[in-house]
Amino acid sequence: MSGLSEILGMGGHGVYVWSCYAITLVVLALNVVQPWLARRRLVNQEARRRRREVM
Repeated sequence: MSGLSEILGMGGHGVYVWSCYAITLVVLALNVVQPWLARRRLVNQEARRRRREVM
């Protein structure tokens, strides 16, 4: 188990390295999720607008 703790600890720099990995993953996830949500919102707004025009 000391091998795993050495890998995670990285000679005392593990906190910085793993926090950078976590921040990077969060930014990448936001780069995927935000456009998807914006597109979904736009499609819903357009559908509502078209329904109003038909009535």
